[in-house]
Amino acid sequence: MRTIGQHVKAVGMAQKTEEKELELDRAQVKKAVQALQAFLKSKSTPDSLFLNEAQQICLLFTLWKIPKEAQRIRIPLPHGQWPDANEVCLFTKDEPNMSPEQTQRFYKKLLEEKGVQRISEIIPYKMLKTEYKPYEAKRRLLRNFDFFLSDDRIRRLLPSHLGKHFYERKREPLCVNLMSKTLARDVESIVQGTSLKVSNRGCCCMARIAHSGMTTDEVTENIETAVKTVVAKLRMNGPVMKLIHLKSQSSAALPIYTSDLSHLTMLEDARRQAKAAREEKAAAKKQAKKDKEPNTTSDTKTDAAAGEKRKSKEEEDDDDEIPQLVPIVTPAKRPKQEKPSEKKKLGKTGKLVKIKSVQNRRNQAGRKGVPQKSKRKMSKSK
Repeated sequence: MRTIGQHVKAVGMAQKTEEKELELDRAQVKKAVQALQAFLKSKSTPDSLFLNEAQQICLLFTLWKIPKEAQRIRIPLPHGQWPDANEVCLFTKDEPNMSPEQTQRFYKKLLEEKGVQRISEIIPYKMLKTEYKPYEAKRRLLRNFDFFLSDDRIRRLLPSHLGKHFYERKREPLCVNLMSKTLARDVESIVQGTSLKVSNRGCCCMARIAHSGMTTDEVTENIETAVKTVVAKLRMNGPVMKLIHLKSQSSAALPIYTSDLSHLTMLEDARRQAKAAREEKAAAKKQAKKDKEPNTTSDTKTDAAAGEKRKSKEEEDDDDEIPQLVPIVTPAKRPKQEKPSEKKKLGKTGKLVKIKSVQNRRNQAGRKGVPQKSKRKMSKSK
């Protein structure tokens, strides 16, 4: 009996093999190519025909999920989308102790020795920084060449010196290893082929696979080769390709492949089985916890009883050891001494003193010649 993990792994492997064997309906692809070519021909102008300006034909891939890691896939095409007369520019590394002109001669000789004939111009990194620094120089460089290659040792330094217009027009240089023993074959496959950028920020990606000047059979063969290469090299588990559309820069997207939804039922079954396994595991844990609860409760009760006994013994010991408290006597505050009033000072002899004082006043008033009535009033007022 297989476990849940083994079942999910088997389902993923089966889905991956199904995706590896993805086959397009050639008749449907051919109809889409003919419809797109008719649309591009109706939209073309006499000026574009005179200048031989071909529009790019692209494949739009829609994945089932967003990839975890970004990836760049090189796609060799049986029919190159660039004519032999197109100009190819190569950006190279600066060789030590060499001027830009000497570096150009060095790499030109190297390409001749390797048998590379597609390169029409070599630009060292130092020359790119100095001579192509102005904006107009960069625009002129973009117009003069149809394809750009770069030494893989300087690929991280180019974006800041090329400018955004290279990347807006999808003309960024592709990397090549100039030290490779099969340099001629690598350059030919890159120039004649294309590349697909798989981003980890979305589930859609696009690759140029042909142009409007190619025949229907050539475009169809390029589409089939590109789809097989992308499905084989894409680093993803489980179902990969959801939808594939064919389009140009100014046309609507024409569907050429739609994934079968049968694998969704398989994924749903695997998800249900995994959920059931998790529920069983949780129930087993819960039951084991319940089985352990009685033992734990008895242990806790015995521990609580022992703790209470220890506590009672400690309290008794504390009662025996605590001495009797003696109250502290605080000294009483002395009352404030109040000044005795005249009445308190007189005490029992107050009346005699008062009479004597009244007689003395009368005597003094008589001496001064004050009438008796006024003396009485004065005594009363006092």
